[in-house]
Amino acid sequence: MDFDSYRREIDAWHAARIERLTAPRGWLSLVGLEWLKPGANRVGSAADNDIVLDKAPAYLGTVEWSGDGTLAVTLDPEVGATIDGRAVARAILIDDSHPAPTEVAFGTSSFIAVDRGGRKGLRVRDSEAATRRGFAGIERFPIDPAWRIVADWVPLDPPFQLATGTVIGTIEQYPAPGKAVFERDGRTFELYPVLEAPGDEPLFLIFADATSGKETYGAARFLYADRPRHGRIVLDFNRAYNPPCAFTPYATCPLAPPENRLAVRVPAGEKKYGQKQ
Repeated sequence: MDFDSYRREIDAWHAARIERLTAPRGWLSLVGLEWLKPGANRVGSAADNDIVLDKAPAYLGTVEWSGDGTLAVTLDPEVGATIDGRAVARAILIDDSHPAPTEVAFGTSSFIAVDRGGRKGLRVRDSEAATRRGFAGIERFPIDPAWRIVADWVPLDPPFQLATGTVIGTIEQYPAPGKAVFERDGRTFELYPVLEAPGDEPLFLIFADATSGKETYGAARFLYADRPRHGRIVLDFNRAYNPPCAFTPYATCPLAPPENRLAVRVPAGEKKYGQKQ
């Protein structure tokens, strides 16, 4: 592929990434992450609720965390809120460990349930969030085909369990079915792509490098890669992008594990949000 075609491909990918990021339910719409306590949690804008949401009705309803781990929401039928788009008063809250979590919506706001290592909470969105309305775009390094690296693939059977910290202090275990090995500046480097869920395609990389905390977001950048073929895997760092935590304090992003911290600058992909040229 010639450079112009490659540049158009990367630009199209980045435009689609920005479209997802800035969507009404994208990461820029996050306005809250409220942790639940076992038992009943009253939700609404009034100050005497257990969870106070500024743009909710005074008394939206109650989220009940049962002893068996189930979450259920009961809404005040007078407030006009919906559950998965329907005007019903009560439902089980399916959390975000499932492909389609239950959404409770009211006005321009909504929430879903999240589960992080047994901690349960409500992730709150508002399509009119200041972070979404004030989005200023993301600076990128110049597109450089030299950072589209074809690495050797070393399969691992059984998969290596990559212990990965998060910004909220939990540890997640991600299975790494192999490692990518490549050379740069006369040195050999390794990265462990992981499966976010069993059978996932493509593979997911959480990495940091010598630009992290300076030119790029300090905790990590993310990158997806197609499954390896014929003993090779393509790592296109021009597609490296900021995690949600670069834009909002209400995400629960993984941090780059020690195994995926590269002692080399990777001047490709997205820069730190707000980075000035």
